[in-house]
Amino acid sequence: MSLPSLFISHGSPMFAVEPGRLGPALTALGKTLPRPRAVLAVSPHWMSPTLEVSAGTTGETIHDFGGFPRALYSLDYPAPGAADVAGMVVAALTHQGLKARRNDDRGRDHGAWVPMMHLYPDADIPLIQVSQPSAPSPLALLELGQALAPLREAGVLMIGSGSLTHNLREFFANTPTEPYATEFADWVWAQLHTGDLDALLNYRSRAPHALHAHPTDEHFLPLFFAIGAAGCDWSQARRIDGGVLAGELSMDSFVFADTNTQTTLAA
Repeated sequence: MSLPSLFISHGSPMFAVEPGRLGPALTALGKTLPRPRAVLAVSPHWMSPTLEVSAGTTGETIHDFGGFPRALYSLDYPAPGAADVAGMVVAALTHQGLKARRNDDRGRDHGAWVPMMHLYPDADIPLIQVSQPSAPSPLALLELGQALAPLREAGVLMIGSGSLTHNLREFFANTPTEPYATEFADWVWAQLHTGDLDALLNYRSRAPHALHAHPTDEHFLPLFFAIGAAGCDWSQARRIDGGVLAGELSMDSFVFADTNTQTTLAA
């Protein structure tokens, strides 16, 4: 069983309780996919000098944010862990010459559990994470995804969780909808649609409004993990129209290397 890879825009933690346009689309997508053995997520909220893989049998729901409504801090996503899959991840990374180790104590940050509340709301599919390298780059995340691409054949659903645009200063300023978010998102989709990997890797100099959309790029980099995990099929992407939240956060998401979900997605 080969599963696709996904890039999901989790936006802000409010996505957990304000599903908007993307939440129902993710729930519909989850129902069309073959049931995964486990989900492996890369999030902008866990970086480490050496790659680490969460390997506990259970995972604490980490509320790694501040300044949001109290209700968010009581949410829990009690999906089981998958120590056996974590071992496979470490082995696959090591085989590709990437240093990696298990972390039996790490919980799930909101970059992992918030989108999973919509994709698999029953929390009955094991969820693990792999950290981003502490000096990340588009190429480093692409190579990380490529190293783990074979696990798709073992039933592991790989998710890069981030945000297609992510300017928190403007998000908290509650500014009106800005056209730059849509223009940047449309540019990204155009490169995915035509398979222009070079343009994407050099997006900071080639994309419109790149520095405005991502003053820092940790929320964009998980896209490259999803592309790498898709292997040779990455250009066969499908776009989930997630709209724009708070005027700044494009919630567009992408499905790679899967032809069975066209009916649920917007091209």
